[in-house]
Amino acid sequence: MPMELGLAHFWAQGDFASRSIAVLLFLLSVGSWTIMAGKCLALVQARRCHARALNAFWGAESLPAAIESIRAQDRTGVLAALAIAGANAAELHSEHAARGIGAGVSASEFVTRALRNQIVESQAKIESGLTFLASVGSTAPFIGLFGTVWGIYHALVGLSGATQVVLDKVAGPVGEALIMTAAGLFVAIPAVLAYNAFTRANRLTLARLDGFAHDLHAFLVTGLRGRPGDKLVHLSAARAAKSA
Repeated sequence: MPMELGLAHFWAQGDFASRSIAVLLFLLSVGSWTIMAGKCLALVQARRCHARALNAFWGAESLPAAIESIRAQDRTGVLAALAIAGANAAELHSEHAARGIGAGVSASEFVTRALRNQIVESQAKIESGLTFLASVGSTAPFIGLFGTVWGIYHALVGLSGATQVVLDKVAGPVGEALIMTAAGLFVAIPAVLAYNAFTRANRLTLARLDGFAHDLHAFLVTGLRGRPGDKLVHLSAARAAKSA
């Protein structure tokens, strides 16, 4: 009677080590696909709302209105957080510039420091999960290979007491053990591809964030403002032209 081979037979014949490796690969796969789904959703939201959020911010009549507008439009929260951090820093400097540890620090330096710190926090938020994807992509093939080696060893140990070993009794367990290598590649390849794609997309998002930080710094320090692609105009001049 021919031996039934396959995943079920491999699982039934495996020991604690081989089953643990299979479960580990399964958990790594689930974790990777969960992160990839969340990252894809975040990128779609960023592409849809960032342009509207910037237009709403620069089109507002005042800074408080601009803050409310960008908070309502920015679903990702990174642009709104940057605007709030910059506005709070400018207000704090104007109130406490003459005393405290901030005395003697210019408004430009104070706002720059606040914006830089917020960009660092936003970058950590944007890049969260990429370390896990990179780790999965680099270690999953070796975990699968270790499972294959262990499965072959376990199969050969099971055949060590046989007086006569034929090819089909060896090929079946060895073929089943090779499934672990395939499983490792199945887990690693999507993680590596997703890591490269998200890294490139995050660079574009961070470049947009950096550009907004420069424009926001100019507005908070000098009163210049403008929409993306437009020339910056002074806030007082814009108000005077509108009232006229």
